Amino acid sequence: MYYLIVYDLGVERVNKIHRFLKRYMNWVQNSVFEGEVGDADIITIKKYIKEKINPETDSVLIFSFKDKKYLDKEVIGRERNSTENMI
Repeated sequence: MYYLIVYDLGVERVNKIHRFLKRYMNWVQNSVFEGEVGDADIITIKKYIKEKINPETDSVLIFSFKDKKYLDKEVIGRERNSTENMI
């Protein structure tokens, strides 16, 4: 499946989550990752996030799409990290 993860975290947790997600997904903008992720990996990602965030103050949104072709993305302004050439 293709996932889009957006997060708003306490400053002390941002870098930890960012470094972790870079192992699995493409960083496209501050606090935004997207990419094709397998079933086992998304379970690992969700478990890690749940263990590291403060559910009282932090927010993580995970959007899933059957395939990237079902995601329409429009960029206005400069695209920071393009995913067009990703395999």
